[in-house]
Amino acid sequence: MNLHEYQAKDLLTRYELPIPPYEVISSGEEISSSLSKLQIEEGVAKIQVHAGGRGKGGGVKVFKGRDSANSVIGELLGMKFSNNQTGGKELLVERVLVSPLVEIASEYYVAVTMDRKRQCPSLIVSPSGGMDIEEVLLTSPHKMLSEPVTYYGKIYDYRLRRCMKFLGWTGKLAEQGVRLMKQLVRAFMENDASLIEINPLVVTKSEELFILDAKISIDDNALYRHSVLSSYYDPSQENIRDVMAKQVGLSYIAMDGNIGCLVNGAGLAMSTLDILQFYGGNAANFLDVGGGASEDQVREAISLTLSDTNVRVLFINIFGGIMDCSVIASGLVSALGQGEISKIPIVLRMEGTNVEKGQELLKQAGLEFHSVNSMDEGAQLAVKLSQENGKV
Repeated sequence: MNLHEYQAKDLLTRYELPIPPYEVISSGEEISSSLSKLQIEEGVAKIQVHAGGRGKGGGVKVFKGRDSANSVIGELLGMKFSNNQTGGKELLVERVLVSPLVEIASEYYVAVTMDRKRQCPSLIVSPSGGMDIEEVLLTSPHKMLSEPVTYYGKIYDYRLRRCMKFLGWTGKLAEQGVRLMKQLVRAFMENDASLIEINPLVVTKSEELFILDAKISIDDNALYRHSVLSSYYDPSQENIRDVMAKQVGLSYIAMDGNIGCLVNGAGLAMSTLDILQFYGGNAANFLDVGGGASEDQVREAISLTLSDTNVRVLFINIFGGIMDCSVIASGLVSALGQGEISKIPIVLRMEGTNVEKGQELLKQAGLEFHSVNSMDEGAQLAVKLSQENGKV
C-alpha cells in the first residue's frame, strides 16, 4: 500500500526526523489559514498523488505572496495528473501539500528497500538526488551505494561510515546523516515497509539535513498490525477493479493487454502472463482466485475481468489442487446466467480436483468454450483469438 507524501511525513515525524513544517490543503478556503499557521508568504505547493515525477508533470510549483499562493494552489487542486507512473490513469488531485522554501546547497538520495538479490533490506544512498534519480540509476550506477541491513533491522556502524564517505559527509553533517539513516531503517522495520525513499534529502548552506520529499510503501499483508496505517488507504489512487477485488478478497492487478485471465495460485498466474507474452499476447490482468475461492468469488472475478472493455478473450487456467474445479465451473455458469460472458470467447484449461464434475456442470449448462489440455495450448489459442477479435 502506497502512502501520500503528507502521510509519509506524518509517519517519519514520529521518528523525529528533520522535516520542514507543512500543511495539507483540500479546498481554496483553507489556503489563508494554512499559510498563517506556517507563517509564510512564500513556499512550495505539491500535489498529493501516488506517483513520482510530479515536478516534471507540473504538479510542484513555487508561490511568492498570497495572491500567487491562491492562484497556484487553486490551479493544482482539481487537476488531473498522469505520467508513466500512473498506468495510463488520470489521478484527480484532491489535496496539496504546502511547505516553506528551503535554501538548498546540495541534494542527495536515500532509501531503504527490500533487496531481492541479498534477500534482506538494504540502505541505498546517492550523492545525485533530485528529479533525475531514475536516469542516474540507469546511466550511472556507480553513483549508487547499497549496504545491507540485518534481518532483525540493524545497520552496522562500519556500513554507515562507508555511506558517509561515499556521500562526502564529515563532522557535524556525518553525525546527522548517521542518526537519520538509523531512524529510517528503524521506521522501515517497525512499520513493515517495503520501501522508504527520501528524494531529495537536502543539505542547506548551514549544513543542516532536511527531508523534502518522502515516499513510503507498506506491505499489504502486514496491515493488520498497523491500524493507523490501514486508515491511510486511498482507493481513489487505484484502478477501480483493483479496489473492487480487494473488497471481495481477490488478488487482482489491472494490466494493459486484452486477454483476461482467471487463474488459481500466484505462481501459476505469473507463469500464465509469461507464456501469453511468449506467444505474442498481452494479459489484461493478473488475477489469482486462490485455493479456497467460493462460487460467488469466482463469479465476481469473471465480472471484474470482463468489466475491462479491452478484454477480447477470457483465458481460464486452473490446476485444482486445493481449488475445486466444480466451484470454478459453477461460477462460470452463474456468470453466464447473468449475461456476463455471452460475447467473449472462453479458453478453458482445467485439471485436478473434481475436474470431471466441473466439466459435467459446464456441459449441462450448454456453455460454449474452447477446451484445451495444457497451459501451452491454451495460451496459443487465447493469443490467436485475441488477435482475431481485436488488436493485442
